Amino acid sequence: MRVARLISLVLLLQSRETMTAAELARELEVSERTIYRDVLALSAAGVPVYADQGRAGGYRLLDGYRTRLTGLSRAEAETLFLSGLPGPADEMGLADVLGVAQLKVTAALPVGLRDAAGRARQRFHLDAPGWFRQADPPPALADLARATWQDQVVRLNYRRGGTEVVRTVQPYGLVLKNGTWYLVGRVPEVGQVNGVGQVNDGYRIYRVDRIAAVEATGDVFDRDHRFDLAEVWAAGTADFVRSILVDEIVVRLSPAGLRALRWAVEAPAAQAAHEAAGPPDAQGWVHTRLPVESPDVAYSQLQALGPEVEVLAPPVLRDRMRDAARRLAALYGDTAGQR
Repeated sequence: MRVARLISLVLLLQSRETMTAAELARELEVSERTIYRDVLALSAAGVPVYADQGRAGGYRLLDGYRTRLTGLSRAEAETLFLSGLPGPADEMGLADVLGVAQLKVTAALPVGLRDAAGRARQRFHLDAPGWFRQADPPPALADLARATWQDQVVRLNYRRGGTEVVRTVQPYGLVLKNGTWYLVGRVPEVGQVNGVGQVNDGYRIYRVDRIAAVEATGDVFDRDHRFDLAEVWAAGTADFVRSILVDEIVVRLSPAGLRALRWAVEAPAAQAAHEAAGPPDAQGWVHTRLPVESPDVAYSQLQALGPEVEVLAPPVLRDRMRDAARRLAALYGDTAGQR
């Protein structure tokens, strides 16, 4: 483990030039005291790492030093090719670039490892779109990917409801979620906001298939070094789900209904219902409170649970569920097949 950490430390300094002990500790998930010991070990082994003093100081390698740690194990080589799953790269217009890069890596590998790409390709495949959905990428995706790579400010024509709005956005990242592409962009003038599809620091989430047009403004923006795409995406989606669950209903669920609830409603709503559930009765049914977007949406969602759920409140939703049950009973009654 320590050898791998020392190699990682050298490669970090080689790629980022100067890093503080705190930054290295965060990257390698160790304490700063461990970093101090590792730097001493590297120096003793002849690696020219030294410390710059002062406010802008940190550890760095002697100018021009490059490690010769170029050997890859079979597992490392095969894992490297997994990072180039072709579907998303093709949709972003990067298939040719990815292909050339993989050829170069393959040519640089020892003869015994040159089958790594084929082994990975034959064992793992990413089919991102959901079932029964068109897999065609949104028309704006390639332009957005190019702007994201080059940190270019873009002007978007975005369809929202029945209208089309124009937004000037700094494209920070693209996310593929269940076959749908999303843009995480920053609208600087927004400042600190929270709401549907929005997160702090002016970042907003846009569905790429709702972007009618993309136009590069010619301006380049400076990325916020604190930005973390996975972190911002998680915060934005969580805020979005929480923002739409503005109502609450009371239900009674069978054991099967409680297990199936996560397939019928949003994950945070199902989790909240599980946490709020009371003790089971003699038949194993539980009472709980379920966050929902609205009674109308809840009516559609709970139909999937059939007789495994009973709505207790509000009365208007209970009446709708009762009426649906009566109509189903009429359709499937003993005399229904004789019509």
